[in-house]
Amino acid sequence: MRDRDPEGRARNARPRDGLGRPLPYGAPGVERQPEGIERTPAETLAEAQRLLDAGMPFHAHEVFEDAWKTGTEADEGLWRGMAQLAVGLTHAARGNSVGGASLLRRGAANIEAYRAGNPYGIDIPGLVQWAANLAGELETRPEVIAPDRAAPRLARPA
Repeated sequence: MRDRDPEGRARNARPRDGLGRPLPYGAPGVERQPEGIERTPAETLAEAQRLLDAGMPFHAHEVFEDAWKTGTEADEGLWRGMAQLAVGLTHAARGNSVGGASLLRRGAANIEAYRAGNPYGIDIPGLVQWAANLAGELETRPEVIAPDRAAPRLARPA
């Protein structure tokens, strides 16, 4: 029998750690990010940055996923790319260098298409460079990355 959330959707009830990895039933875990929250782009970026700074890129990815699923069609690729960057950092923090580098490069390619539009104050050039640097590091020196130390700045410097 599958675990179900209060709305009846299939959802694993196992506790998770800060990187989204399942823990044994009954173990203390990190509270999950609520799903389906509609936020403004500014709220999305602020919440995702808070989670990235706390070393929780998996949870930040869920915030970006909400933005891509509840936002405009025109912004879908932007938010998908941002989610891929967060998942890339998640994989790097879990020790999956190959998967991390791949998702970082894919996410950077997705957000690159938005560079000229300068959306929501997001530092597209900075994030693309951050992703390239981290992917290159993972490809040449595979190691576990501390997610809070490697967290990118999402907004352009003022």
